[in-house]
Amino acid sequence: MLSLWTGLAATALSVVITAFVLSVGFPGAHWQRTVNSLGPLLAVPHVAFAIGLAALLAPSGWLVRLISPGLTGLTVPPQWITTQDPFGIGLITVLVLKEVPFLLWSAAAQLQRADVQQRLGQELTVCKSMGYTHSKAWWCVVWPQIWPRLGWPVLAVLAYSLTVVDVAIIIGPNSPSTLAVSAWEWLQDPQAEANAVGAAAAWFLAGLLAISTLIGIAADRIGFWRVRWTQGFRGKQRLKSQLSQTAGPARRFLARFKFDNKAALALPSFYAIVLAILAIGSVSGVWAFPSLWPQTLTWGAWQSVGESFSTVAFTLGLGAASSLTALLWALAWFELAPPRWNASLHRFVYLPLVLPSVLWVVGLHSLAVGWRVDGHWTGLWVAHSLAVLPYTMIALNPAFLGFDVRYRHITASLGQSHLRFLWRIKWPLLRASLASAAAVGFAVSVAQYLPTLYIGAGRYSTVTTEAVNLAAGAQRSLTSAYALLQWMLPVIGFAIAAWLGKPRRF
Repeated sequence: MLSLWTGLAATALSVVITAFVLSVGFPGAHWQRTVNSLGPLLAVPHVAFAIGLAALLAPSGWLVRLISPGLTGLTVPPQWITTQDPFGIGLITVLVLKEVPFLLWSAAAQLQRADVQQRLGQELTVCKSMGYTHSKAWWCVVWPQIWPRLGWPVLAVLAYSLTVVDVAIIIGPNSPSTLAVSAWEWLQDPQAEANAVGAAAAWFLAGLLAISTLIGIAADRIGFWRVRWTQGFRGKQRLKSQLSQTAGPARRFLARFKFDNKAALALPSFYAIVLAILAIGSVSGVWAFPSLWPQTLTWGAWQSVGESFSTVAFTLGLGAASSLTALLWALAWFELAPPRWNASLHRFVYLPLVLPSVLWVVGLHSLAVGWRVDGHWTGLWVAHSLAVLPYTMIALNPAFLGFDVRYRHITASLGQSHLRFLWRIKWPLLRASLASAAAVGFAVSVAQYLPTLYIGAGRYSTVTTEAVNLAAGAQRSLTSAYALLQWMLPVIGFAIAAWLGKPRRF
């Protein structure tokens, strides 16, 4: 029940917040700025964000220090349950704040097309000329066209929220824990009976996900939400009068409150605060409560990170190898597979994203054992490459579908081979997309926790596994340093991709 509550609540809140940000931001003067901010937000790993948010919300965290002792009179950390709470509020908060940028990015992929933007803008103008408010016109016209295109991303969010392990270990409930965490603990038990229970729990999570998905599809087919959002009153005054007569105090307040599309910038600001907390925590020494700033600053945590350079180097090498493998795999598919295959099978790319992570890892482990690569670097490389491949395919799909085939016709008319066309024309034109897809794959590889532990048989350490292990201890500065490093590695990857994708003159 706790897993269902946290998973469904996080997914529903993510969809509602995404719809609200879209309604106040698109189309608008700040929409492009919002889209540009999604890349850095997506680069922040879930584990690093969870550690930073825990440092903010903990009983001895910055939020309590900010109001102590002036407002609360507290001189010692209170016995408040703000993290590891039994209701999973902390877990829901992390999931919502991390999944909203993903859903916004998925919606922006549809809205960024010039033809779609122009058509939706014209339809909104027509609706407003008929007397509808902007909000009412958006919900009646734009949202019914966006929502069907968000089916697979929402399903991926639901699957991750129901089955997440590493974030639940850091900030989620532990008395009891979610079913995914319990299944992971059973799978790590040396006894075969406990392993069987863990496998059964993983399949049970898959069943919960399937049932939740079927219920959601049935509710969407019934169309009760369409009736709600496509029947209304024209005219601002008539709408306000109707709300004031029939709605409660909260709805009347929302009807009078004017949201500005700058509200979408609040999410990047919150991310910046969390990352600033990690940066300060990584150099903090003595930090007595309720001081808002550390009494001493030290580089001891970063020195420890430097002494573990082998862990950082292994993370970089594994991420680069898996992202390059997935990129070559995706290129081979897009170039060699017939268009009919791509149109028929592209939905199966989402399957690894919507399967429970614990069940996915169990299957990978069985494959590694069968190939006798369990506990070897080769098995870990294959596991990370398989985890990275769906994200790489999704990142490259719009670029390859939108490529103008007339370039190929012109090249062929000049007597050039197909290989020369790819090397001199197509791939250089898609250089930015290829670099971005490689950066996405690298970020996904860095964030892998379960495959690294299970397929690597505990023999290999990465920045992510070290961060999760340290989060259970009391080494605040070292935990913050590893969490910040886990964020910095994908940022460096995206920065290199942005540099490689810049237009150049030759």
